Amino acid sequence: MFSTKTSPVTVKNINPKVRNCVYGVRGEIVDRAHRLEGILKADPGLHPFKEIVYCNTGNPQSLGQKPITFFGQVLALLENPNLLSKDGIHRLFSSDAITRASELLELIPGRAPGAYSHVQGIKGLREQIVVGITARDGFPAKSEDIFLTDGASAGVHIMMELLISSERDGILCPIPQYPLFSASIALHGGTLVPYYLDESRDWRLDIFDVKKQIESYRDKGICCRAMVVINPGNPTGQVLTEEDQREIVDFCKKEGLVLLADEVYQENVYVKTKKFCSFKKISRSMGYGDSDISLVSFQSASTGYYGYCGRRGGYMEVTGFNTAVRDQIYKLASLSICSNITGQILTTLIMNPPKLGDESYHTFIKEKNLILSSFANCAKKLEDCFNSLEGVSCNKVEGAMYLFPRIHLPNKAIQAAQFELLQPDEFYALKLLDSTGIVVVPGSGFRQESGTWHIRCTLLPQEDQIPSIVSNIKSFHQSFMKEFRD
Repeated sequence: MFSTKTSPVTVKNINPKVRNCVYGVRGEIVDRAHRLEGILKADPGLHPFKEIVYCNTGNPQSLGQKPITFFGQVLALLENPNLLSKDGIHRLFSSDAITRASELLELIPGRAPGAYSHVQGIKGLREQIVVGITARDGFPAKSEDIFLTDGASAGVHIMMELLISSERDGILCPIPQYPLFSASIALHGGTLVPYYLDESRDWRLDIFDVKKQIESYRDKGICCRAMVVINPGNPTGQVLTEEDQREIVDFCKKEGLVLLADEVYQENVYVKTKKFCSFKKISRSMGYGDSDISLVSFQSASTGYYGYCGRRGGYMEVTGFNTAVRDQIYKLASLSICSNITGQILTTLIMNPPKLGDESYHTFIKEKNLILSSFANCAKKLEDCFNSLEGVSCNKVEGAMYLFPRIHLPNKAIQAAQFELLQPDEFYALKLLDSTGIVVVPGSGFRQESGTWHIRCTLLPQEDQIPSIVSNIKSFHQSFMKEFRD
């Protein structure tokens, strides 16, 4: 007789794609940090540090960054629209925040910020985002191309689900890469086709290497469907040259690839000789139109100088797909009903901040510049710190929010890591945490060239914390190398 009882759920019988999905930014190091945080609260003197410093994720406001005043005022008014009719409102809120909130409220269905919206997001908000994109690029955009999403990650998952039907579908992805991409490719059952960024050339890509990779995987029966580009780079911090961007666009056009452009750090560029150019602007300036190249650009409210990670706002601009495919993208987006309205509003504000002549303009510019200059200062101090350490090298941070120093670990340290069944850079990061309370992410979580080891460290702690962080890193590294030097 056969049993009709269903077997209990175990790791062995769940979806294998979930088991194969790894998100390197989280994991044992962050779990241990949370446990240490609890221990410190119960017994502050038990460890040689007083607090946990989370340098593992791009989460600015959690590290003390103040929200942008104008954005906060508009959001506050829209969360409680009754304030707009209260006496004395002008004593609490700027006139342009009141005007903007009143205008946005008229666009929201039923004037109720808690209501559902159109699947792609509120049309009036999308139209305002189009204004921002057009001003940025100098080329027109269309509201029907905009899908407002719960952060950029939701858009990435939609596109991976659309493009991947089996393990024979490949997605070209930079190495190192943000692990959202490798995790999403694995979750949807595709194959990650790596192309390697050249650390010796400030993390530039070599288009000939990309061509060789796609040909090599074709020989294995893998059909590449899309190419992921992260600009500015995460975790590497480089800003692509326009020459590299044009080569990428031409390559995707020739190979028939969808270009998936992660451009969420577009506001974060710290080198005067570099500037951000969207792939939309590059492709249009090359004469390519909608019908010539399939391009999906991602933007997020989590990143940039604003750092509203928990608001989960973002969009993807989808161009170059025929109507039948667009209908399928729409269907996938509709499975989540709609993105959250607060995130939609915030994304609109980010793409259309106060303008010259508005009451909030000077305060806004001051706050924005203060944040970005602080990022640049912290990046420089941390760069200098890592480059001063024995066996460590760190490329200049041109953009984004991270440093990705390379650590040349002694054989003794590598053997100790192997004994503990850890990757060598994970071993280093755990030792750093246990000694200093500083949380970083091992480079192995982002994939890296074989035989090299890195860590990713954010540049987001407040400037007055940087000297202490630098001192602790230097002291730890000196002790680590003394213990494990061959």
